[in-house]
Amino acid sequence: MCLIAVLMAISAPFAQAGTPVSGYGDLKNPGDHADATTDKSVAAVRHKARYHRGLADLELEHAVNRAAQLHHVQPALLLAVIKAESSFNPIAISKAGAVGLMQLIPETAIRHGVRNLYDTNDNIAGGAKHLRYLLDRFHGNTRLALAAYNAGERKVDQYGQIPPYKETQDYVKKVLVYYRSYKKDGWVMPVVIPDSSMRAGRPY
Repeated sequence: MCLIAVLMAISAPFAQAGTPVSGYGDLKNPGDHADATTDKSVAAVRHKARYHRGLADLELEHAVNRAAQLHHVQPALLLAVIKAESSFNPIAISKAGAVGLMQLIPETAIRHGVRNLYDTNDNIAGGAKHLRYLLDRFHGNTRLALAAYNAGERKVDQYGQIPPYKETQDYVKKVLVYYRSYKKDGWVMPVVIPDSSMRAGRPY
């Protein structure tokens, strides 16, 4: 079974519709969003996943592992964010202007040196770097880091917790469900990383 099909099969039971205001779930091309899949046939879902916008299995795997090791973020967490943000669609664009697999807005991309938002390696590297920044900023609290990824760090600072927005609260829950699923499936950090980073990679 191909990599993306495995990832999609794991996460499919948790897919649900949302009414977001940022990059999460408000894609301009919802027909290409895997969360919108309604086919009952598992084979049909896997077929769609395999040829989803031509994203190669090995390209995704290498990009995720490379970014995970470079920025000390669990690969399962990166995959979970990618699934929630774009459902593995490398050309996804949100109404808010977020682009690519990890739905980076241009300002965030510039901050982290991303040259091509549509490039798998560049987008994932930028998303991983931003997630690492948020994990460090919120002292290894993965829930707050994810909330900031969705709603912005200022909103998390304002409330001192996950903001009371249904979209953000649902987003955090969804990413953590995906994270646990991918981690259970074997997507774990292949290298030893500092204790603080290990704590940051936990969902609690």
